Amino acid sequence: MTTEFNELLPAPPEDAVQIWIIGSRDQVIHKMNEFHVRRLVPDRARFPLIPAPVPGKVMTVLVC
Repeated sequence: MTTEFNELLPAPPEDAVQIWIIGSRDQVIHKMNEFHVRRLVPDRARFPLIPAPVPGKVMTVLVC
């Protein structure tokens, strides 16, 4: 993981659990919606899609 991605995280790694979702745009949005429906994530709008280090993929980081 690069320094740029560390700087995007809202909390230091030792303070919170992180769930990284990487895939196609549709896959990531579907999984975010699933987490929201299961009440694992209170507000899915807090987790923006960002380009992943893998070409053609996007990602989001859920900090619990």
